Amino acid sequence: MRFLFLVIASLTLGIAVGQVYSPNFGNAYEITLYVLIFLIGMDLGLNFNGEELRKLGREALTLPIKTLVGSILGGLVASLLLGIEPKWGLAIGAGCGWYSLTGPLIAQYSVVYGAVGFLGNLMREILTIMLYPVAIRRIDPEKAVAMGGATTMDTTLPVITKFGGREVSFIAFVHGFILTAVVPFVVPLILSL
Repeated sequence: MRFLFLVIASLTLGIAVGQVYSPNFGNAYEITLYVLIFLIGMDLGLNFNGEELRKLGREALTLPIKTLVGSILGGLVASLLLGIEPKWGLAIGAGCGWYSLTGPLIAQYSVVYGAVGFLGNLMREILTIMLYPVAIRRIDPEKAVAMGGATTMDTTLPVITKFGGREVSFIAFVHGFILTAVVPFVVPLILSL
């Protein structure tokens, strides 16, 4: 619970500082992300042997498929409940938490739904960071990885690793990697229908 308060305090502090001072970071976030992924890859390589990888492999490969299908179905249900065209709900759900891609892709067709796609997928990432430690008390840590979607390869991986353990970190990395590879094709496919 202490971690949740630290995350919320950090977010609040960041918003407050951003209101007063807004430096131009350029593409520093992208470089930082590559360094993070490199370090995670090194950690996985140092801590896993071949037998452990084979044991975790099936779950690591099936979970992203289940996550994508569940996200798309969730988007469909949301669109029906909200009375909007199902195409928009499907596309937003298919974003799987990748807000920086989903929003602009959808905005090419509708600015309003592009904003909704951005915010909806951003909330998925933020809620994963805040609620994963709480969720694993009731849900299997490997299955709870699904809540992070494509973000489990990068931004939510440290939280998942800290609270889920190193076995879960491998599943989370593969899960995010596969979804990151699939989402850029699925969202435009849905929008073109």
